[in-house]
Amino acid sequence: SIALIESFWAHNKPVAAVCHAPAVFRFVKDSDGNPLVKGKKATGFSNSEEEAVQLTDVVPFLVEDELIKLGAQYSKGEDWHSYVVKDGRLITGQNPGSSEETAKALLVLLNND
Repeated sequence: SIALIESFWAHNKPVAAVCHAPAVFRFVKDSDGNPLVKGKKATGFSNSEEEAVQLTDVVPFLVEDELIKLGAQYSKGEDWHSYVVKDGRLITGQNPGSSEETAKALLVLLNND
């Protein structure tokens, strides 16, 4: 999936991820070798949501912390509510409740290509 995402990005295709899926961005680089999310607005499963399901000590890393560490401009909405962030061709959703809104944002980009 890393190579596919990097290829999409290099060919000006949109990239979208929801909930824990933005974790893949810890391995995805842009054409300059920087983390894809560096300097970009993004979201993903929040630390407080991870705490609510009591998995902070189970998962290998927290998505929110990792995105911040990669240089993303992380933001989040209210826990368990739909929250989507779009930064150019990058679309991220915070949690499972964000799936529909994220998909709609992706469709807008795909239909404008």
